Amino acid sequence: MATPDPTAPGAPARALVERHRSLAGTARRVLDHLDGATVRVAALVEQDREARVRAELASVGIEQLGALTDRNLRLRALTDAGYATAADLLGVPAATLDRVPGVGTQTARGVVAAVEQLAAAVREGVPVRLEVDRSGRPDSATTAEVLRLLERLLRLRPVVEPHREALAGYADAVAAHVASAAPATNRLRFALTRRPAKDRARRALGALDDWSGVVDRGLGAQVERLAAACAAPDTTGPALWDVFERRSAELYTVLGSIVPLAQDVLAARGMLTAELAERVAAHPLDQSLLRVPLRGYQEFGARFALNQGRALLGDEMGLGKTIQALAVIADRAAGGDRHFLVVCPAGVLVNWLRETTARTALSAHRLHGPSRAEAVARWHAEGGVGVTTFEALPHLPLDGPPLGLLVVDEAHYVKNPSAQRSKAVAAWAAATWRVLLLTGTPMDNRIEDFVALVRLLDADLAAGLPRHLGLVGADAFRRAVAPVYLRRNQADVLVELPELVQVDEWEDLSPAGEEVYREAVASGNFMAMRRAAYLTDDPADSTKLARLVEIVAEAGASGHRTVVFSYFRSVLDVVARALGPRAYGPITGDVPADERQAVIEAFSAGPRDGVLVAQITVGGVGLNLQAASVAVLCEPQLTPAAESQAVARLHRMGQVRTVVAHRLLAEDGVDERIVELLAGKRRVFDAYVRESAVAASAVAAVDVTEAGLAREVVAMEQARLGYGPVWESLGGPDSDGAAAAAG
Repeated sequence: MATPDPTAPGAPARALVERHRSLAGTARRVLDHLDGATVRVAALVEQDREARVRAELASVGIEQLGALTDRNLRLRALTDAGYATAADLLGVPAATLDRVPGVGTQTARGVVAAVEQLAAAVREGVPVRLEVDRSGRPDSATTAEVLRLLERLLRLRPVVEPHREALAGYADAVAAHVASAAPATNRLRFALTRRPAKDRARRALGALDDWSGVVDRGLGAQVERLAAACAAPDTTGPALWDVFERRSAELYTVLGSIVPLAQDVLAARGMLTAELAERVAAHPLDQSLLRVPLRGYQEFGARFALNQGRALLGDEMGLGKTIQALAVIADRAAGGDRHFLVVCPAGVLVNWLRETTARTALSAHRLHGPSRAEAVARWHAEGGVGVTTFEALPHLPLDGPPLGLLVVDEAHYVKNPSAQRSKAVAAWAAATWRVLLLTGTPMDNRIEDFVALVRLLDADLAAGLPRHLGLVGADAFRRAVAPVYLRRNQADVLVELPELVQVDEWEDLSPAGEEVYREAVASGNFMAMRRAAYLTDDPADSTKLARLVEIVAEAGASGHRTVVFSYFRSVLDVVARALGPRAYGPITGDVPADERQAVIEAFSAGPRDGVLVAQITVGGVGLNLQAASVAVLCEPQLTPAAESQAVARLHRMGQVRTVVAHRLLAEDGVDERIVELLAGKRRVFDAYVRESAVAASAVAAVDVTEAGLAREVVAMEQARLGYGPVWESLGGPDSDGAAAAAG
């Protein structure tokens, strides 16, 4: 029996056409399901951008528009007419303003031009970010919808995109052939059709029949599988927030493929123009003398400094400004330069020495203190990285070997050009071709201070900064000064940042702190040794306390709350007094549970520069501190679990900000001994315990006992200092430490 011809006019042709029309429609709906989400995301982002532009302009008063033009504008007439801010004038035609009594044509046109100029500058700098509230949920219905659509794309793109070309080709072909084949779907109509149309219909039916073979060989089943995947409901509500917490980097990547400006965020290039960013990204970077790998945004920062020659790196704390500077030094050393100089506050000098030797193959020279002259001579002869302080810099000879790079850390210390330290830095900067200034302090709203730093790098650029620089918002500000200034916030590089950044801050003890410490060592009092750095008669003599205050101030200036942990109540009291009204607590074992929670709630709802002071045995366990994203550990703890559990109070579900944990350590003393002895135990803890559901029971298997550690550290320190009995056991419990443990 002959097989029916599927291309025969009438019912067979009708069935053939309908089969492919239906399947092609399904294929098109699959693609539209993704493409519609893409278009909708772009539209929502654009709406949000315009709303943020208007909000930014709402903070610019009418009277400030005069700074944007040389014309003598009659702005008072506009305020009298009810226009209060630049936002009120956005989109208002000049003809409308011209009709306002007392305004006139010149003012109307000048104001419209000024507002358009301002809006364009703000619009160019508005970044694309997924904003969340304090609890980690989307801050608006718009953000929630964008997240929903991005999650759809994240889920379905890997499934659909490999088949996009096949689906689109099939759907387009069917659409063309179905139209041509239409006359053949009815025998009577086909009989009355003119010959050219009949020929087209037959060719179309033949093509559709050919497609039937493709459909039967797998395309049809594939379309149905993809349609079923697209029919699954979008993720919403708490499940969507959970996806954002776990996969924010991937969601940002999807967003970056849709919205060009989001790609700037993903590339962690600050507010650089595309042209400059491309040049920077293409600049070679020799990492052969580095001992550690760089993250992508850190590589970009180092390339920026190398490409520009003289630059200000203003990354937010925790992003690794030190390693980026060392990467620049390592590159230039590999290129043949021999001498490099780092100028920094005394409190971070030890840290620079340690970081240089630990992270590069270069030698570090301490150009500070009583042996400065000998160290300078050795540095001149051997080369390497000299590290000095602002106070010691004027005493270093300017006529030494040429520098491959001058690094000025905490550069905001030299913002006052009339200060002695600023003059010394300026002299060295003038004598050095490559200069890199580092500061984590936001400079966007301190225009005069910023210009003073820019002047150290490029006097011509400083003189030519536009008058409206302070009116157009932080992002537009950064674009204007892009030739010398690169600043990335944690949110900017969220897709590349690890979720937790841990920073060891090494400090020298002051003479007063050293005296307190030696007394504790002589008495064999382990707990007194641990807290000696904070218990000087004058708090101003505590180098650890000074660094803590700097960290807290920098965090607050960037809008990050901080939690300070210590084992010792006496240390917490010193810290709370030093921080003044910004401090909440201290939370200790004596504070009832309800009261602890009330303090935490006040801290979470309070100003963004607030600081919670908590005993690590209390605040580090069972409390939710995710309103903060910076932690400071006043001293190393005796178990890896204690530190990890404390930081985990901040770094937990619902925390979408990067957490930066600073551990304050004193060099050549009890802190260094504890860190050395526990290093092996911490590696075991990290490998087996940190994420374990039975961590509480497993901790004991990897932690040394406090008494055993204390005996070993006391013995080592008494032997190092050359006095005091080398005890085999502690003389007795420290009252402060015992009370802390009991709390």
